[in-house]
Amino acid sequence: MHTKEEKLKAFARLLDVQERLRKECPWDSKQTNESLRPNTIEETFELADALLKNDSKNICKELGDIMEHVIFYSTLGEEKAEFDVADVCNAQSDKLMFRHDFIDWTGWSVSRPDMVVNTAGQVVYKDEVLQNSEGSQADAPTTAPQVETTWEQRKQRERDGNTSVLSGVPDSLPSLIKAYRIQDKARNVGFDWEEKEQVWDKVYEELGELKEELKRGDKHRSTEEFGDFLFSLINAARLYHINPDNALEFTNQKFIKRFNYIEEAAKAKGVMIKDLTLAEMDELWEEAKALNK
Repeated sequence: MHTKEEKLKAFARLLDVQERLRKECPWDSKQTNESLRPNTIEETFELADALLKNDSKNICKELGDIMEHVIFYSTLGEEKAEFDVADVCNAQSDKLMFRHDFIDWTGWSVSRPDMVVNTAGQVVYKDEVLQNSEGSQADAPTTAPQVETTWEQRKQRERDGNTSVLSGVPDSLPSLIKAYRIQDKARNVGFDWEEKEQVWDKVYEELGELKEELKRGDKHRSTEEFGDFLFSLINAARLYHINPDNALEFTNQKFIKRFNYIEEAAKAKGVMIKDLTLAEMDELWEEAKALNK
């Protein structure tokens, strides 16, 4: 592993490389926030794939791509005299220090002129300096869920932050992930089931309502009820500490492997997969299941 000085030198080198590319590369020199956005989304999903596979080599590679994009956007901001990478880093440090009010930041500094480290070692706004504000060392959270709760509470105190608990959930998030984040944020402010087992009554209730609408043949109402049913299932996953997006992707990959087996088996027999009977497909599916185990 590298020393802090080596890490800083490596980061500075990347800054220099990106600066030169912006000046001398025909592609880099014409990029804008709008033109880079699709690439950033693609890079993010590539990182997500590597993380799901726990592929250390590609995690490192894709993190580099994401970091390069952070520096690129910061360069664009600097060109417009709006912000640079130092502003990005300082703002993030200030935010993390502010939200972790149970950490003693005595001796540290903040970059925002309207903030200060108070005598309790907490980052606060200068006009509301408190000797013993909420989240003092005496009642510091000791578990990850407790930290998540205090995180959301502190976010609500940020003057330039989100205006509501759920406003921080991006509109462009995939719907399954968005549902999970919405529910998790609501939990952090106390809006949740008292006992996780209670969620199953809601799941069965939503399933019953969905079945009724499907019987009636009302497409609009069936779509609404199907959404409610999915939302309740995601809620159940959250309560049982299962990431529903990861779970679904594992199932996607499992299905792909088994279906590919059927397709390859059909080719080995000299036929197209569509020419197999359903019984033949089911038999091959069971073979694939056994092999996967």
